[in-house]
Amino acid sequence: QVQLVESGGGLAQAGGSLRLSCAASTRTFANFAMGWFRQAPGKEREFVASLSWNGGNTYYAASVKGRFTISRDNAKNTVYLQMNDLKPEDTAVYYCAAGPFSTSSMREYDFWGQGTQVTVSS
Repeated sequence: QVQLVESGGGLAQAGGSLRLSCAASTRTFANFAMGWFRQAPGKEREFVASLSWNGGNTYYAASVKGRFTISRDNAKNTVYLQMNDLKPEDTAVYYCAAGPFSTSSMREYDFWGQGTQVTVSS
């Protein structure tokens, strides 16, 4: 069982930045691909970004490409999401997830965090 705990969410102004972190409670963190997803009020959960166990095979949703960067530090069992040039439409609960492949498909992820709220004001 892998426990994932997100942090770093909060309130930001449009054009600002936040960095989310997701800490994993497993010694086999380096075996997992990691992804970030988000869910806005009244909307379905959607893919944001993912990367493979070694930091390669990075994928981004079109809506965040060029503004968000996913990265990981296997020595710290942590994955990050650097979010720049934030927009009000980025407001959502952000979730990290662990799975065998770097993919935008939620069904491929086996473990999920509880989420962290990001609110962007205009």
